[in-house]
Formats: sequence, structure tokens, C-alpha cells
Amino acid sequence: MQAFNHQDGEYIEIDQASLYYEQQGNMEGPALVFLHGGFGDIETFNAITPRLSQTYRLIAIDSRGQGKSTLGSSRLSYKRLQQDVEAVLGSLGIERCSIIGHSDGGIAALRVAVANNVHIEKLVTIGAHWMLSADDPARGMYAEVTAQSWREMFAHSYDRYQALNPAPDFERLTGALKSLWLDSGEEGYPNESVGNITADLLVVRGDEDMLVSRTNAAELADRVPNARLLNIPFADHSAHEDRPEWLLAILEVFLTTNERVMAER
Repeated sequence: MQAFNHQDGEYIEIDQASLYYEQQGNMEGPALVFLHGGFGDIETFNAITPRLSQTYRLIAIDSRGQGKSTLGSSRLSYKRLQQDVEAVLGSLGIERCSIIGHSDGGIAALRVAVANNVHIEKLVTIGAHWMLSADDPARGMYAEVTAQSWREMFAHSYDRYQALNPAPDFERLTGALKSLWLDSGEEGYPNESVGNITADLLVVRGDEDMLVSRTNAAELADRVPNARLLNIPFADHSAHEDRPEWLLAILEVFLTTNERVMAER
């Protein structure tokens, strides 16, 4: 049983930042990339990686400024995260893969799929907005986040960041993430460009997710050909941590099913 551990990885220098990535699992298997959510790190996927490691070459990236990756001096945007993912995969010589992305990682994954610089076969988003309208309640929640409020509400997340990051600056990271979440420009959410995605898509949402609405998740699935929608009951924003066994049962079918063949029948 293999999981990400922040011990077996390597660094790549990208645009003034040192990005940490790690590989586990079956190195002869198809590549399956993991992109975590805001204030998180690669180990947040460890509830589902052991079973997947038997079949797939697991690759996980600590997003810029989080986990063991440094923030660098570039403005943090979803486009920047997209480019970081593409650079890491390019350095590994990976031209095709599947991606599982949670929250910010899912949004970045949508942008990677839209850009099509890497051939994405299967894409799974968990608790990820495809767009964030001006009146979306999540905007108000994001606007109220401060370094102090996050430390108080999610002490474990803060402690992990302090323990892992080689150049911790939680105040700066918080400001960078807030700017990322509230960005309404072209470097932010993919918006209607998701209609250009050719990868098979599984949109996953926990039914108790306070950030991503049922409507937002359903709209994403409706806009992408060959998309499937999975709304998991009794799970919140991190459905892969809340109900890993329920998610894995669907993941294993989705990752091995040829959606296009099914659509042609």
C-alpha cells in the first residue's frame, strides 16, 4: 500500500519557485496526477491512493506556496497553477495522463484540459468551481478569510504548512490565495471555455459542500461532452477524505471505462 509521504519526491525550479512533486505506485502504469486544494498538500489524497497505486503511476504536486513548494514572486493565478502542472509533466516526459483535482487543484486541472498542451484522458474534479459569479455566496466567504481566521478554524492545516514549507509566510500565502479565489480575469476560472474540454470528465461534489453548489457542479457537467456528475451524500468539500470508499467505487469504473465507445452505442 503506497501513499504520498513528503520524503520520496524531487524539486523542479519554475518561474522563481521550487515546486515539490512526488511519484508513487506502479511506475509502469498509466500516469494519474493529483492536484490538491487551497492550504492543502499532496497527502490530502492518501485516503484513496493506496488502492489506486496498484494500477497507476501516481504523480502529485504540492501547489505553488503550499506543502513543500515555495511561492516565488509571480502573482498566484489559476493560469499560473496550470502552467506549473504542465511544466512538471513536461519535465517528466509525460504527454498524456489522467488528473484528479480537488478544489483549486480541480480548477487548475480544468484549465490544463482546456489548454490541451498535455493530452488528458480522464479528468476528475472534486469540489471545484468552473466559474464564480459575482453573486455566488462563496465570494463572500473567500473575502472574509484572513490568516488569523484560517489558523483558528483549521489549526491542523496551519500546523502542517509550518512543518512542511521551506519558506513559510502564512500571511503572504493567505493573501495570494484570496486573490486567486476572487480573480474574475482571464487568468482565473475557466468559465465557458470548459465547453472545449475533450477529456472524459467526472464532476464530484460532496452534498454538504458549503462552497460549490449543486447547481454549479451540474452546470459544469452539462457543458462538457462525455461528462458524468457524482453528488456524494454525507460528504463535504473534501469528498475524497470524507467518503473515500464510496468515491473509489466510482473512480475505478470511470478511469477504466471508454466513454466514447459507450456514447457511440
